[in-house]
Amino acid sequence: MTEEAPLTQRLTRAPVLMDAERAAARLREVDASFGHLDEAGRALLLGLADHSPFLWQRVVRDPGRVAAMLERPPERVVADLIARQRSAARGESGEVRDLDAVAAELRRNRGDHALLVALADIGGLWPLATVTEALSDFADASVHAAAEALLLQAAEAGRFHPHDVASPQLKSGLVILGLGKLGAGELNYSSDIDLVVFFDPDIARLKEGLAPTPFFSKLAQGIAKLLQERTADGYVHRVDYRLRPDPGSTPTAISLNSAYLYYENLGQNWERAAYIKARAIAGDIDAGEHFLAGLRPFVWRKYFDFASIADVHAMKRQIHAVRGHDTIAVAGHDIKLGRGGIREIEFFVQTQQLVFGGRRPDLRGRRTIAMLAALTEEGWIDGTARDELGQAYDFLRTIEHRLQMVNDEQTQRLPMDAAGVEAFARFAGFADAEAFEAELMHHARRVQAHYALLFEAEPDLSSSVGNLVFSGTDDDPATLATLRTLGFSDPERVAETVRGWHFGRRPAVRTARAREVLTELVPALMQALGGTPNPDVALDTLDRAFARMPAAVELLTILRSNDRLRLLFADLLGSAPRLAETVAFSPHVLDTVIDPAFVVPKVDAEDIAAQYRGLVGKPAAYEDFLDRSRDAARQLRFVTGARLLTGILSPQAAGRAYAGIADAVVEASLEAVSRQFAVEHGEVPGGRCVVLGLGRLGANQMTAESDIDLVVLYDFDAEHRTSLGPKAIDAVMAYNRLTQRLVAALTALTRRGGLYEVDLRLRPGGGQGPVAVQVRSFLPYQQGEADLWEHMALTRARVVAGDRSLGDEVMGQIRTIVGLKREAAEVHRAVRDMRRVVASEKGFSGPLDLKLAPGGLLDLDFMAQALTLAHAECHPGLIGLDASSVFAETGNRGLLPVNEARPLGEAYRLFDDALHWQRLMGEADSKAGASVALTRLAIAMGLPDAATLAAELDERRAEVRSLFERLLG
Repeated sequence: MTEEAPLTQRLTRAPVLMDAERAAARLREVDASFGHLDEAGRALLLGLADHSPFLWQRVVRDPGRVAAMLERPPERVVADLIARQRSAARGESGEVRDLDAVAAELRRNRGDHALLVALADIGGLWPLATVTEALSDFADASVHAAAEALLLQAAEAGRFHPHDVASPQLKSGLVILGLGKLGAGELNYSSDIDLVVFFDPDIARLKEGLAPTPFFSKLAQGIAKLLQERTADGYVHRVDYRLRPDPGSTPTAISLNSAYLYYENLGQNWERAAYIKARAIAGDIDAGEHFLAGLRPFVWRKYFDFASIADVHAMKRQIHAVRGHDTIAVAGHDIKLGRGGIREIEFFVQTQQLVFGGRRPDLRGRRTIAMLAALTEEGWIDGTARDELGQAYDFLRTIEHRLQMVNDEQTQRLPMDAAGVEAFARFAGFADAEAFEAELMHHARRVQAHYALLFEAEPDLSSSVGNLVFSGTDDDPATLATLRTLGFSDPERVAETVRGWHFGRRPAVRTARAREVLTELVPALMQALGGTPNPDVALDTLDRAFARMPAAVELLTILRSNDRLRLLFADLLGSAPRLAETVAFSPHVLDTVIDPAFVVPKVDAEDIAAQYRGLVGKPAAYEDFLDRSRDAARQLRFVTGARLLTGILSPQAAGRAYAGIADAVVEASLEAVSRQFAVEHGEVPGGRCVVLGLGRLGANQMTAESDIDLVVLYDFDAEHRTSLGPKAIDAVMAYNRLTQRLVAALTALTRRGGLYEVDLRLRPGGGQGPVAVQVRSFLPYQQGEADLWEHMALTRARVVAGDRSLGDEVMGQIRTIVGLKREAAEVHRAVRDMRRVVASEKGFSGPLDLKLAPGGLLDLDFMAQALTLAHAECHPGLIGLDASSVFAETGNRGLLPVNEARPLGEAYRLFDDALHWQRLMGEADSKAGASVALTRLAIAMGLPDAATLAAELDERRAEVRSLFERLLG
């Protein structure tokens, strides 16, 4: 029988009836329109009446029209329908139709085309390739017509000036690509169509002043509306624009240049796979093909790309994790996504195309069956794999079409109940469900076997504590139960957060590789988070980190491979979010935790300086030094915090370590800026300088977040005030500029972040005057002009960098200044006045303000400084001690009653330890606010709960405030 014969004369099969009496009754209602149907034609229509509400509705709507189609060759009918669809934007005489008329024409044509293709498919006239080609060609025509209609409308409104009114898409600058099955010419019966819309602003002739991005975006939205909006005539195609670059944050239409930049810099492996099937289908076809040609290096890598296998397989594992897809079954089975399904055949082909296609141009085709043959010819698979996968693809795609023909729905899932399976099996042409099941299982098992040979067995996504599966779109009840068991208070929100990671909603996990590793890591990671004091807060911290990180593959890979680091990272997320963020942005810092030296810390300043210098190495340039210095400091601060968190270091020891890190950074920075300065300006004759550390740096009590208080002092040969260099400057100016450069070296934000905030306001004169101070004026100023607060600051001063001999001189002067004879009552009065000024200017932020709250650390520091200044003349041993040691020493010397000295020292240790933990952990960002922070502090400090800690802090603060008033009153 030739292709010129009418459809009715070429029928070779028909559905097996389920309810023959009902079908016959339905056919009798329209029998008159069909004249004398032969037996084959009648059987086909009975099958539609029995099994497909959608197709039978198309028959009943206009039986005469259907009868006419049956009497013509289907190839001619399809060609006519595609031609009519393609020209739907204009009337028969060439006039421009309004959009309502275009929409009606497109939908009428689609209804006829859908019925005709179904008749040819079900009746056995056309093989699968012809069916999918007919569906794809019609969709091409639909998109062409919609684009034409919108461009003509814009031209009539004066917003667009076509090069050729008869062909407005030619050289229009509009590029419409079809991807997925549409791009491959393998569209299924009720599929969405995957489109990407680009434009070339240099070609597009738009109204002067009209911005191209909103114009083409609105046009793309108009195309989608014209095709997918449901009217009384139905719809044409559902349109999906989500395959465009970064669809969550980009307009519907994107310039070609922006698209190139995206794919060159951010394109992912799944996008490479998508572009295997890309095809220019409407708009300026030549521009579209040129764009795709330019994209070839992105899609087709020169070297074998085995990483693509892991990426594609990760996507497949996520699909299998969805309940109902993990086993081969019949009732309820998804023939596309399930085991042995269509997607496995497509992945089998596409993955090998990505791996080998860069060097084998014959493997760059769009169509699945053709590429199975090419893979065989190239020697990558054998003939058995080609034939068995090809037969399975033909069978499964045909079944897919039957499923969608029932109600014109985009579904690939078989009926859930036995009766439904039986009815569908007969619609698909099988005698009964048993025969259909045997055929389905035969093909699915073959597909699964070939797929397994290409991909390694997927890991188990359940865990020892229960299900932890987050793929798909719906919550798995067993997973929610497991999350509750692990201690998460809001499992549904947790599931949505983790599912968002799998969908690439966070930048850090947007790559296929990141999601592959994440898929395997998540069960173990969730268990680790469940071991923290507040799993929900820990998860929120990780989610925020993923939102800010550019990439997380390195971190996820480390966590997947090391149980100890995974548990530590979970602990950091729950207890020390700032440390966790350090890990998130610099995963290599975790290497320090698995180093044996981690549990044997060295916190002496010399040891820390040696570690710092070893990490910095020998920078090639000053800018390189700045970056290396930040990396080294970050690593050392991280390891100090991790040691504090794990109990290896006490808060006091951590304070010394943090101070040692700052010492090393300041000293190295001073050396670096001095070298650079000398190159430009030369040495200052007899010049020497030192950097004093004050505040917590000076007291060796720095926390994880401390600023550094510095004072720069210098000396030079008074008779030779000018530097000896190419750009000679006065010595005073030289040291002030040097100080400014030092501050910049410590504070500047480079690509590797920052180091410290620096405060110079404790220098003589405060925030006024030069930033560096001459040594020769330092002692006279302190003895004759300085306020008491300046002497208080000097009780915690020490040299952290610079010339040793000058440092000894300066410290001698400081001991002299601190040891001056003073009246205790005057000291006490001045300290009280200063405390009132601080209280009025700064106040305090609440119960967690361990420093400024009445009775807190500031009161204790002021008392210790008052005791030192009041008694250092007679008791010089007080000079240089930290506050708790001052209280102990004054108690031992009888300067303070022991029953007052002891609680002050204990309170100081409690508050200072708590401050270290608080700065390590960071402020709570959750709604629980202070409650969460108090809970963290309580656990860290070995107390049972937040209420106990709050009561302890309040009691101690009240006692300290009482002693402050009495001792300084």
